Amino acid sequence: MSVYEVAQLRKKTFTVSVPASKSILNRALPLAAFTDGETVLTGCGNFGQDTRDLLGCLSSLGIETEQDGDRLRVFGRKNFRKSAALDVGSAGTAARFLTAVLAFSGGEYELTASEQMKKRPMDFLPLTQSGVAFEFLQQGEHFPFRMKSRGIAAGEMTVNTDVSTQFASGLLLTAAVGGRPLTLTLTGSRTEGSYIQTTLDVIRAFGGKVSRTDRCVAVSPISTAAETFAVPPDVSGACYFYALSLLCGAKVLVRGVRFDCGQSDLKLLKILQEKGVILTETPDGIVADGTEAGQFTGFEVDMQDFSDQTLTLAALAPFASSPSVLKNIVHIRRQECDRVEAILHNLTALGAPCECRGDDILIQPAPVRPATIETYGDHRVAMAFALVGLKAGGLKIKDPDCCKKTFENYFEILDQLTKE
Repeated sequence: MSVYEVAQLRKKTFTVSVPASKSILNRALPLAAFTDGETVLTGCGNFGQDTRDLLGCLSSLGIETEQDGDRLRVFGRKNFRKSAALDVGSAGTAARFLTAVLAFSGGEYELTASEQMKKRPMDFLPLTQSGVAFEFLQQGEHFPFRMKSRGIAAGEMTVNTDVSTQFASGLLLTAAVGGRPLTLTLTGSRTEGSYIQTTLDVIRAFGGKVSRTDRCVAVSPISTAAETFAVPPDVSGACYFYALSLLCGAKVLVRGVRFDCGQSDLKLLKILQEKGVILTETPDGIVADGTEAGQFTGFEVDMQDFSDQTLTLAALAPFASSPSVLKNIVHIRRQECDRVEAILHNLTALGAPCECRGDDILIQPAPVRPATIETYGDHRVAMAFALVGLKAGGLKIKDPDCCKKTFENYFEILDQLTKE
């Protein structure tokens, strides 16, 4: 296993580019793939392994795509196969979105995944209740499995959002391409989740009709494929660099990021602004200027609706002047790894006192010491905790290649930022 040694940040004013938004691209792809006609997705010159895994699955289903620079052409479902073996890798979006779409389309499929994905629970109950047959090959309600469906004609379904909102998004995307309207009732604690809103926004952009009343969402199918759709940069990836504006007093521009890009992790920028970082939207993207921010107090933030940034704030918290409380984080135990345990383990290794209290993590400020970060194969653990090394030095990251899942050249960019 390789190890990356993080040097201290040298450049205090810099501009970076990040990959296309995985959340938006991996929602746009099924909409383009399972409608008739051709769609050109722009802004797709750089994307991670999760999207490659989804594209591989689409290819196995007979759906052709063609890459030309930052343009990704999707040729629609004219050659769609109703029998295929698919490997979703570690892509939760591919795992949940494709399972829903294929169940509604009908056919016989065998789906496998990476060892990491095999550990993540899936909620197939709405599909089994609609007559879809699953044969789980290792563990119930987990990958890998065989699925046999005669198609689903249900006009109403219910899905729980406690573990993940991805399956709810998968059903909504399915309704948009499935040929019949669907009303989905959302239950659980995350019915207002921003990722669900992102799904609805992308469906509307493709021409689907959406209405919502409280926890009930109605979606009518798209009649024809959108001709073009612009995929914005990934704000989740941008946030690691924006966090340096506060942590290291840097001035950071991430190309192409806009306040209206419809991604929930923009909430991190608001937190940085509250701590003294000046945000400016320019024609090239948002600039975060922390050169005058100085020492910052601890964070007390509800993370439920932008939980990917829990790790980012956890990495900043030891450098605050007061304790931090990151709230409503219990669901991140079921992501690429148990992210709560990853935070506790790595902060302890760094010498920062921390503890989990119910659904919250409490972190005390402390001088950090040299340490080796255990990533657990989780890209967000690696990228977030690298921030500690950029501030203090003396940090090693195990398995930096795990970042290929969403951000292949992340550590190459850090190399550039740590040289004079």
